[in-house]
Amino acid sequence: MALETDLPVHFMSQATAAAPDWDAVYAEQLPRVYNFFRYRLRDEALAEDLTATTFEKAWRARARYRRDLAGFATWLLAIARNVAVDHIRARREHAPLEEAEHVSTPGTPEEDNTRLSDAERLRALLARLPERDRELIALKYGSGATNRAIAKLTGLSESNVGTIVHRVVQELRRDW
Repeated sequence: MALETDLPVHFMSQATAAAPDWDAVYAEQLPRVYNFFRYRLRDEALAEDLTATTFEKAWRARARYRRDLAGFATWLLAIARNVAVDHIRARREHAPLEEAEHVSTPGTPEEDNTRLSDAERLRALLARLPERDRELIALKYGSGATNRAIAKLTGLSESNVGTIVHRVVQELRRDW
């Protein structure tokens, strides 16, 4: 489903005022929301927690969703974005990544080392980016949002979003 569509196929028309199939909505939107947090905050466990928080907030605010203002996926990503901002504002010091050394992963030690090295390298490159650029990359590649949806969420023009994302990706490739 493209992010700019009004509602997931699991929603009935607004005229019938039927409740959405939240199990289907959850299954459909979970990867986008989770990946947004994973890209944005670079912490899988935290991404899981904030994804759950986002869906809980969406459930509680479901009566306030306005189809005429934004597509459902865009509305859900707006909630996720606010959850991320709230978390960043309230965040405290976390344990260093090195404490997770004892967690086993599938694959050979060489594959694990390469994957971890690449992930750390990407984390370092993303960390050097300005806050706005990190957020745009998280929305684009983490959640799979379209430039149009990102523009609606951030207040930037669709063209500006595309230009910034392109420039940031070029920068990341150059520094890789």
